[in-house]
Amino acid sequence: MPTIEPGSERGTRARVARLILEHGPVAAAALGERLGLTPAAVRRHLDALLADGMIEPRTVRPRGQRGRGRPAKLFAITDAGRSAFEHAYDDLAGSALRYLADRMGQDAVADFARSQVSGLLKRLEPAMRAVPAEQRVQVLAQALSAEGYAASATKAKSGGDQLCQHHCPVAHAAAEFPQLCEAETEAFAQLLGTPVQRLATIAHGDGVCTTHVSPQTLGESAHKDKSPHDTSKETGR
Repeated sequence: MPTIEPGSERGTRARVARLILEHGPVAAAALGERLGLTPAAVRRHLDALLADGMIEPRTVRPRGQRGRGRPAKLFAITDAGRSAFEHAYDDLAGSALRYLADRMGQDAVADFARSQVSGLLKRLEPAMRAVPAEQRVQVLAQALSAEGYAASATKAKSGGDQLCQHHCPVAHAAAEFPQLCEAETEAFAQLLGTPVQRLATIAHGDGVCTTHVSPQTLGESAHKDKSPHDTSKETGR
């Protein structure tokens, strides 16, 4: 058997943690399939991550199962594990925003937050116009993942779509300055062309930033009913 270099071992462990961050809670078998690892290798990495406090085990009984069989063992990221993925500029962003708020007030923070997401709008608006409306949430999720937000998009049971961001590089700053989340939510509504509602945020202690995206037909109806002088604003949590 070839010798495993320490760097390779650490790199694989980081990939295991990243998959748990993006797709967790997840079973060990699913991790092995995604990464092409043997059960023994997966267990070794999971044991190390558990010992470091990066992940935590959870037991879930399969739907419809009552009292029989062994509950499934899943692994989820912890706050410490999520913090390991956060970028160093989070603390710097918080300090800068506090300075801005002290010198110019909270309205200046809101203006700054909108200016930050304006770049996302400029980059993605052409792509959004080029795809059918029903594909826009998926395109947005892919774009957010490319920028470090580990995003995914699924159909919501209540109708519409659900956009999840499993990582937030500025979670600490957003906890103190919700204007960051609000500006991001406004940008999502503008890009998708339909009302959106922020249901949960990592900044407020939730495991995932979750945004419900209304069906495109609702967005089209709202656009037709809105007069030229109307303005809309989606608020985040």
